[in-house]
Amino acid sequence: MRAMRKRPGEAWEPIEVANELKPLQQEVGGYLESVTLAEDACILCDEEGRLKGKPYNTTVCGVPFVGTILIVGVAGEDSSDLTLEQEAALRHIGIIKEE
Repeated sequence: MRAMRKRPGEAWEPIEVANELKPLQQEVGGYLESVTLAEDACILCDEEGRLKGKPYNTTVCGVPFVGTILIVGVAGEDSSDLTLEQEAALRHIGIIKEE
C-alpha cells in the first residue's frame, strides 16, 4: 500500500508498506492509533508514543505528533493506498510540507 511516512527530524517520504496490522505497527513502532484527516485519509501513529517518550515529530491541524507517523488512504473502515491526488491535496493545504 502506498503511504507517506514522516520520521522525527526528517522530511515526508512516499513508501510502500503491506496493508496488514504487523507491518503498519512496525512502521510506527507500536499499537496503531488512527487520526482522521479527511473522509478518505488518516494519520496512523503509535497510540502510546507520548507515554514511551518518543521525540516530537510534527504538528498537523494543531495536533502535535511524536514518533514516526504515516498518512494512508481510507476505504470504508480499511486503510488503502494514498493516491497521488490525495497527496497533492494534502500538500496544497499544508499538511504534507517540506521541513
